[in-house]
Amino acid sequence: MYKQIAVVSGKGGTGKTTLSSSLIDIFDNVLGADCDVDASNLYLLFDPQIEKQHDYYGGKKAIIDNDKCTRCGLCQSLCNFNAIYNNENGYFVDEFACEGCNRCVMRCPVGAIELLDNRAGEYYKSSKNGTNFVHATLEPGEETSGGLVAEVRKMANKVAEEEGNNYIVIDGAPGVGCPATSSITGVNYVVIVTEPSKSGIHDLERIVDTVKHFKRRFDIVINKYDINLENTEYIENYCKENGIGLLGKIPFDKTIVNATNEGKPVTQYDCEATKEIKSIANEIRNKIG
Repeated sequence: MYKQIAVVSGKGGTGKTTLSSSLIDIFDNVLGADCDVDASNLYLLFDPQIEKQHDYYGGKKAIIDNDKCTRCGLCQSLCNFNAIYNNENGYFVDEFACEGCNRCVMRCPVGAIELLDNRAGEYYKSSKNGTNFVHATLEPGEETSGGLVAEVRKMANKVAEEEGNNYIVIDGAPGVGCPATSSITGVNYVVIVTEPSKSGIHDLERIVDTVKHFKRRFDIVINKYDINLENTEYIENYCKENGIGLLGKIPFDKTIVNATNEGKPVTQYDCEATKEIKSIANEIRNKIG
């Protein structure tokens, strides 16, 4: 049975995708799942070929039938989101402003408004050199990213079972909101990536509380640890005081920037960051089997 490893962070920009892409590059018989659907970029480091594409429908949007509409304007006055506007051709709904609350539908005196399923994005199954990936894109302005993450997780589980994969490495959504919690629900192990900055420490404590709430096994990786040794020491003491494992400390390495610019995982280069990430990968294998 495959093991699911979620790589998450309390904030964006900590190096979460750098680590998750590296684990995908190192592990054998692995599937990569990009659950950061608001800013999906894991696939850019592998350039896989899309094999399957699915529409994602999240929430509903109102639509007005102007053949039935009597132009009374009630819907416009009732809308709390200013999503309904009118012109010489009738009344219309701004799909980016509509929240699908159903108020206008219920109050329309002539039944001229209905809610329709909203196409909010797409999700894909791709592959490159025998490694499968599941990733997605959310349409601009959409807010149902947690639901799209759930679709990515479901497809990843289905593909991993069919292909007999040993691991699913999840590049999770940053933060502690719905997309982040959807990224960690039900996984075997969570790797929290942090950085030695004041905002990094603050958001580390929030994501630790979130992972504990979901009762997931987890440990921490400090990325760019040498840019502020005082804050790194604070994080190390925080881990000791709270009984949290520290998997490793990745140094600041310009090779990571070069690898990203060339669209490759950093582990395809011989550098100090690669050495530490390989050690971290071994620690993860030992912990989850």
